[in-house]
Amino acid sequence: MKSILAVLAATLATSALPAFAADEAPAEPAAAPADPLSFNVSVTSDYRYRGISQTRRKPALQGGADYAFDSGFYIGTWLSTIKWIKDAGGDSNVEWDIYGGYKTEVAKGLTLDVGVLQYEYVNNKLGDVAGWANANTTEIYGALTFGPVTAKYSHSLTNLFGTVDSKNSGYLDVSAALDVGGGFTLTPHVGHQTVKNWSAGSYTDYSLTLNKDFAGFTFGAAVIGTDATKSSYSDPNGKFNGKTQLVVSVKKTF
Repeated sequence: MKSILAVLAATLATSALPAFAADEAPAEPAAAPADPLSFNVSVTSDYRYRGISQTRRKPALQGGADYAFDSGFYIGTWLSTIKWIKDAGGDSNVEWDIYGGYKTEVAKGLTLDVGVLQYEYVNNKLGDVAGWANANTTEIYGALTFGPVTAKYSHSLTNLFGTVDSKNSGYLDVSAALDVGGGFTLTPHVGHQTVKNWSAGSYTDYSLTLNKDFAGFTFGAAVIGTDATKSSYSDPNGKFNGKTQLVVSVKKTF
């Protein structure tokens, strides 16, 4: 079973998405706030990353911290509970992301965001399991935002989430953060993950997320799905981690 991710954010780390999107890892700060240091904590009914469940379609607890410099540089970290590494035979219950980058306006209304993201699964031991490599993954990314629309490309400098011989894999996605009034934000998203030297692991994911800010919290509901092959992204019980389903969440930033 080659269920690489279950982590495949986006921002988290993904700048294309709103403050809370159920199918992505943490998004880097959009701009330097009045207080450059911020923290976040969230609960989701399923941690989906690039459309694939990282938690066997079960709830996850998540949290992180970001620091945005006036110069446009930013750094941050983010953690989430996961299940996929143990499902694959390794030994880790937590994904720990560490990222940094630079965001600037390169033309009127056009913003460029570039950075690097390290996914750590401390002592994951996945490389000791036949057919797998170490799960730790490094990606670089670049994104362009114009108005509500963001296009982003992420490129792996290492093997991708434990998949052997997958260095130079890539993920391209486009999303839009649409203010639909009443404090609601609607975010359509489509992305394509290409896994180097494993064509059966490549797939397209899609989602439609509705967020609402209320009483200092962000409440989210997202319909998320993929066209991934069931044999490539199933848990040990044979249940598909990329099936279309509703994911709900709540997040607090302070």
